[in-house]
Amino acid sequence: MVVESKMLNLEKQLKQTDLNSRNPKDVNQAVKNARVAILGLGGLGSNIAVMLARVGVANLLLIDFDTIEASNLNRQIYTTEDIGKLKTQALKEHILKINPFVNATTLNLVLNRQNLDEILKDESIICEAFDKADTKAMIAEFASKNLDKTFVMGSGMSGYESSNLVKTTKFGLNIYICGDKKSDMSIGIMAPRVMMCAAHQANMILRIIMKEFKA
Repeated sequence: MVVESKMLNLEKQLKQTDLNSRNPKDVNQAVKNARVAILGLGGLGSNIAVMLARVGVANLLLIDFDTIEASNLNRQIYTTEDIGKLKTQALKEHILKINPFVNATTLNLVLNRQNLDEILKDESIICEAFDKADTKAMIAEFASKNLDKTFVMGSGMSGYESSNLVKTTKFGLNIYICGDKKSDMSIGIMAPRVMMCAAHQANMILRIIMKEFKA
């Protein structure tokens, strides 16, 4: 509440156009009404959310159940002050410090096959940012049954192999996959390639908002 109160005071001093003055006008027009659901707020999700907030995407639905640990800080946007906080809470605080005009809604819960339909029924752009294969598979299955929605997923951003292996590719009718699609966490997971993959996802989401559907 303290942070949100400070943000309200800041809003009085700032204009949204000040923050987005480097964006093209057509981008500002599109993002001001855009809404994106981000599933998982770790290395991918936290960085994606911050990038979209910087662009000016007006509405973000942020979903995670976890709290922040020291081991998260090598790739996620959080700081030592955030350790022990819910990721949903901490990420919303960071976003409002960057762009107080973002409407960031948070859900602190575990997504599963029982609640997925209800929680995502009104979402059209969905960003998968989980780190476990079974939850990624759950979202891919959900995507195959919801062709009216567009999904941007991450797969393969571990280690320190070539940056040029990280790509965005289209899969099926409504899924975009970002990453090298092969590396796993057994070789370590660190900021450079995680943030690279997150940037691919954020840019693909922006392209979808702008009605550009070519990967």
